[in-house]
Amino acid sequence: MRIGMRLLLGYFLIVAIAAWFVLSIFLQEVKPGVRRATEGTLIDTATLLAEFAKADMLAGNAHNGQLAQAFSRLNQHNFRANISGITKSKNEYHVYLTDAKGIVLFDSSGNATGQDYSRWNDVWLTLHGKYGARSTPINANNPESTVMYVAAPVREEQNIIGVLSVGKPNSAMEPVIRRSERRILWAGVALLGIALLIGFGFVLWINRSIGKLVRYADSVTTEHPLPLPKPASSELRRLAMALESMRVKLEGKNGIEQYVHALTHELKSPMAAIRGAAEILREGPPPAVVEKFSANILQQNLRMQQLVDNLLRQAKLESRIEITTQTINLPALFSTLCDSREVVARGKQIALSIDENIPTGVSVEGDAALLEQSIGNLLDNALDFTPPGGEIVLSVEQRIGQTTILVSDTGSGIPDYAQGRLFERFYSLPRSNGQKSSGLGLAFVQEVARLHRGTIILENRPEGGAQARLVLPGK
Repeated sequence: MRIGMRLLLGYFLIVAIAAWFVLSIFLQEVKPGVRRATEGTLIDTATLLAEFAKADMLAGNAHNGQLAQAFSRLNQHNFRANISGITKSKNEYHVYLTDAKGIVLFDSSGNATGQDYSRWNDVWLTLHGKYGARSTPINANNPESTVMYVAAPVREEQNIIGVLSVGKPNSAMEPVIRRSERRILWAGVALLGIALLIGFGFVLWINRSIGKLVRYADSVTTEHPLPLPKPASSELRRLAMALESMRVKLEGKNGIEQYVHALTHELKSPMAAIRGAAEILREGPPPAVVEKFSANILQQNLRMQQLVDNLLRQAKLESRIEITTQTINLPALFSTLCDSREVVARGKQIALSIDENIPTGVSVEGDAALLEQSIGNLLDNALDFTPPGGEIVLSVEQRIGQTTILVSDTGSGIPDYAQGRLFERFYSLPRSNGQKSSGLGLAFVQEVARLHRGTIILENRPEGGAQARLVLPGK
């Protein structure tokens, strides 16, 4: 099972168990809570009606007094009330009045008058000065048919002369209980659904961050490794740094061997040229020959020096993990690069220009020195492969989330056989003057793009020439 699914399952189980405990407690408390509230209402009603019943008992007219007449009129009165979606259309109270011996003097239903209720808990406890209440089923075979009774004493001074008991069927409270339980269950389902959505979003976030690290780790062994991701989590960020450190160490071990083989191969040619020139000079040739081969020695020495310097610069760049970024104004950077290469471009009769449509305030976040050097390498390549009378243009494309720096030329373009090897270290195409470069310029640009979490693309233009696209993350 994937780690994301494990996290989701564990999170959902915790929420589900917690919700089950909470819901079970709520559901268990709904019915007792409603009945406790009803019991409180019944004792208040019984105490109030006992005061009205007192006058009827003292007048000796309990069976047809004010209380009996009030209930007679109440039973004839039709009403309809909508209480939060629950319809009430009749009086549900059952009231009876007993004397001091427990004999029923008045019954609102008219069925118990004259019966002895002295042994019912509500009457017996109230006559003995205690709180009297009972819950009795109307049908012995139906436990849901219970009626809750609460009694209050009818007093004359300090003497209890009777008991008034008020009852209400528990079934009358069932709609309230069921509605409350239903709402609690729906709330629980909604809670679980929201928790599941939150957990799913959390897992997607974790999987996305881990997926970036996995794709980055998989790309380490390819020719074009992905830029180092920057997860939002501090733990994943440390993991990313550990993977990058591992990549640098692994590439360092393999790179040493590659660098040694490549450097040996690249140095063979200038060393052979220097050795041949030195052997000729030992024979004491004419001054013109001495001057020619001395210049050749200096040229080959300069070539070796540039090769070593470029190699050291590339190795130093590849060992870097992070860069310190700053805001770089691209039009100002382009102007600096064009000014530094104006003499070379003019000597080769090449028009070097900046696109006039570039906004003056366009900028990117990056290392100024590295970007200047990498764009300079792209310009140098364009100058080497653009014939006299050609043109090189620096431009910018902006989209949401990225900024693309373009170096376009009207040169010879990229041969098909070289398309997949342009960014290899020490791979170089022959220039118009027959010389080869160090083959490290484009490899340097690729490393700069990686450090900036961007990409570098070299492609042929449909109208002729080549175009380099340095894509950097932007606002």
